[in-house]
Amino acid sequence: MTQKQKTHHLAVAAMLCAVAFVLQFIEFSIPLIPAFVKLDLSDLPALLGTFSLGPVYGVVIQLVKNLLHLPFGSSAGVGELSNFLLGSVFVLVAGLVYRRHKSRKSALWGSLLGAVLMALVSLPSNYFVVYPAYEVLYGLPMTGIVGMYEAIMGSIAHVPTGNSLFNCLLVFNVPFTLFKGLLDVGICFLIYKPLSPLLHK
Repeated sequence: MTQKQKTHHLAVAAMLCAVAFVLQFIEFSIPLIPAFVKLDLSDLPALLGTFSLGPVYGVVIQLVKNLLHLPFGSSAGVGELSNFLLGSVFVLVAGLVYRRHKSRKSALWGSLLGAVLMALVSLPSNYFVVYPAYEVLYGLPMTGIVGMYEAIMGSIAHVPTGNSLFNCLLVFNVPFTLFKGLLDVGICFLIYKPLSPLLHK
């Protein structure tokens, strides 16, 4: 790689970090999901970066985005850590699959696989780290957290297992995270080609 290419990669990565940082503040509530679970598109720039620059750049964009967001967050870094871990799984898997066979088809399958794995990893991540941390940070008992889910869908919080929190994460958060990843994939494939001259200049 020439010095000019390195400089261009760094410039594109910096631009994508900035866009991801801004997008992290633009959040949307989703019907049938508790209000504290928000949808944002801040993984999209990292996905663009992993396809145009490589999977390592995709992970770095996720890291920088969350480091920049730390002073503005209200979760003592827990939310940013979760966002980084899940987002990194997403873009790393997508980038590694694409790097093995550089084609539109492999990019699609890689990003879909990344979205699925991100959704699956969100279950243990939220169950063992994020929600217990929120319980401590905000002094909110787990029954209160589960109650927010129950208020929306009632007894579904107790199906299919006897563990209410696990059920809520399985029924709500895993599909939500998958939807978020698939939305990023769809938008990425819509805008990647028009942005390609800028990303690959």
